[in-house]
Amino acid sequence: MHLRQENSLLLVVDLQAGLLPVIDGGDQALSETAWLGGIADTLGIPIWLTEQYPQGLGGTAPALLEALPNHTLWQKVHFNAHAEKDFAAALVESGRRQVVLCGSEAHICVMQTGLGLLAAGYEVYWLSEACVSRRAEEAALARERMSRSGAIPVSADMVAYEWLERCDTESFRQIHRKFLKPRSPRPLRFF
Repeated sequence: MHLRQENSLLLVVDLQAGLLPVIDGGDQALSETAWLGGIADTLGIPIWLTEQYPQGLGGTAPALLEALPNHTLWQKVHFNAHAEKDFAAALVESGRRQVVLCGSEAHICVMQTGLGLLAAGYEVYWLSEACVSRRAEEAALARERMSRSGAIPVSADMVAYEWLERCDTESFRQIHRKFLKPRSPRPLRFF
């Protein structure tokens, strides 16, 4: 149950500009996602972003797009991203079986995507500080339901250090200099 670079994918669900101002913990979710996404990008781990109804909810937060330039963007109509045939086929083709999941809203699109991935046999790791909803109670309920269904709660630090695995590599030194040294709260604002 260890996360491995070669088997992981970071899936960011619907962190969209029109929705984020009303999301409880939205700033932290964006900051943690951008931070972990930067590490994923450095390590060559795929980063997938989804958007639901962007004409009404806006696209992905612009600062997140800027922080994660190497991503694949998926438009969806299902709340469960895995229910989109092209998405599901591309995930199979990627060969990645471990999905680190975050986004909004935790009790709708994140949870349904997580449950869909679990049903399809994927390992799902939900990023505890970046699965958020308009109401904190609904996000907490979604995280509990996902955990009871088999998804594993993780923090961004846990994921980063499992991906790195050891401290005597050049990639560790590079990531340590850029991302790990100043590991206090990240003062980024995205909306």
